[in-house]
Amino acid sequence: MRADAAATAAEPAATVVAPHQATAQEQAFMREALEQARHAWNLGEVPVGAVVVKDGVVIARGFNQPIDKHDPTAHAEIVALRAAAEVLGNYRLPGCELYVTLEPCLMCSGAMMHARLARVVFGASDPKTGVCGSVLNLFEPSQLNHHAEAVGGVLADECGAMLKSFFAARRAAAAEARRAANAVNAAPPGGG
Repeated sequence: MRADAAATAAEPAATVVAPHQATAQEQAFMREALEQARHAWNLGEVPVGAVVVKDGVVIARGFNQPIDKHDPTAHAEIVALRAAAEVLGNYRLPGCELYVTLEPCLMCSGAMMHARLARVVFGASDPKTGVCGSVLNLFEPSQLNHHAEAVGGVLADECGAMLKSFFAARRAAAAEARRAANAVNAAPPGGG
């Protein structure tokens, strides 16, 4: 947090994650997360994807599935963390990194803390629910017992564009459904 933040009431209390110059390897892992996000889109889920990396190798993948699984915890990050825990045979994931296309929410960040992830790398920021610097930074408070490094902005434009396209398509489909329903309701009874 900037030193003068306490003097300015309008400033947010959280520290926004500093811009990051992504490496080629980070970009490659984020592209794998984007591929997972496409799987979510194909199911009609919000297109968020994640991969867990250990020692430079992807060991687990996940994509949003709360609608399909009827599970509010089936965010991409949680799905990937569960898969990584199975692969490693341990609920702790020390030395692992999680790459995700959208800044994690409070639930997912809490799970990452419990898993003892070393690092969280995200694409697009989430100004409504992101807790790696947008709304707050869950990994910052010294009172908490684990602090993963949080890095944002890796392929942010691509990650953000996918989300914007998904929601634009969803809005267009809803508008078309309303137009069709209005046309049916406006037709005279008896078809003529």
